[in-house]
Amino acid sequence: MHAESAATTLLYHQVLNETGSFPELMVDEGLTVDYRSDGWVITGKEGIIRLERYYTLGERMIRYHVKFSDDAVALFKSDTNDFALSVDMSGKRVSVATNPESWKRMDFLDADHEYLVEIYRSYQKQLIRIIDLYSGESDQLSMTMDGPGGWGAGVENSSFNTGLQHDYYCFGLQSGSSLTVKQISVLAGACDLFLLLYGDSITEPDGYFPTRDFPSAWTQLIMENVAGRAMSSGRGGCTIHNLLESIKNELPYLKAKYVMVTIGTNGGNSEENLSELVEFILSQGAVPILNNIPCNESGTQIEVNKTIEKIRQKYQLSGSKFDIATSLQHDGMEVDTTMMYYEDYRGSWGEIYHHPNVKGSQAIYLRSLIDLPEIYDATLP
Repeated sequence: MHAESAATTLLYHQVLNETGSFPELMVDEGLTVDYRSDGWVITGKEGIIRLERYYTLGERMIRYHVKFSDDAVALFKSDTNDFALSVDMSGKRVSVATNPESWKRMDFLDADHEYLVEIYRSYQKQLIRIIDLYSGESDQLSMTMDGPGGWGAGVENSSFNTGLQHDYYCFGLQSGSSLTVKQISVLAGACDLFLLLYGDSITEPDGYFPTRDFPSAWTQLIMENVAGRAMSSGRGGCTIHNLLESIKNELPYLKAKYVMVTIGTNGGNSEENLSELVEFILSQGAVPILNNIPCNESGTQIEVNKTIEKIRQKYQLSGSKFDIATSLQHDGMEVDTTMMYYEDYRGSWGEIYHHPNVKGSQAIYLRSLIDLPEIYDATLP
């Protein structure tokens, strides 16, 4: 994709056959697959097929065009196993491996018919839709991630973990005779965006915010209030190296006027790779926004933000000072722990304060009004 090409929600699309080249579809060694003109027929249970495309977008969907044998139990999952969907044809049952299990009986399932299996993620919400291509019947199963807030002694909520579909889409046959996969498409929730946000767990509050508070997460506040359609693409635990991979699979297709990056809490930043990231965003015709990372209990934000400031100066970029917003003395030095979820990992990482809570999110959002007036408008509050 080039900077000049039109914006599209279609991130990936392939019709599977026996003659095409599909280097991005990684078939586990030893897995029995019959490559035919009308699709790939999986009969082996020894492994899975993985789509080697790293996506972190908070609004996305994968659509499989499939046919099941009458005894098939087909598996559609993430490579980290945080999400696993099973379609059981003989039991006419669709289930997701949550605790407790999320499942639904779908009586219209018929092995003589072909189906679309759609797996959506919209931030905390996961939705599965099964559509019968012959009868037009469909049904869906949905569930919502409900975060704990903090951890250990800091837990604020009895959570429910749906998984967030990290990171690569995988599919295979759990049991039965065959699963035929005819076509695969990956789509984004929107394109031609005003703002696209990238970052690590600070930009993916989906995993730890209680659902009741999720509209007050800083990402949601910014996306709700900017002057156009916005989406977020955060991945907990990631560094700039992971971000450089996901942005190349998303931004060239989606297009965005502004790309906001908040990265560095997990280390890995250097002047070189921050420059590479900025230059990639510029090459896609977008305006980079490079934020300071918030304060944390270890004070690592101080050095990280010095490097970020150098890159802002080098390219004359805007960025919001999230460290000022989350510090005790409004100087970017010592974290204000009342603005962060308390994560009690005593015995391993210690006591952690680096994920903004509702109060911290509000402070970050308000700071963005000061530092980034260009992304907002005069819509009545």
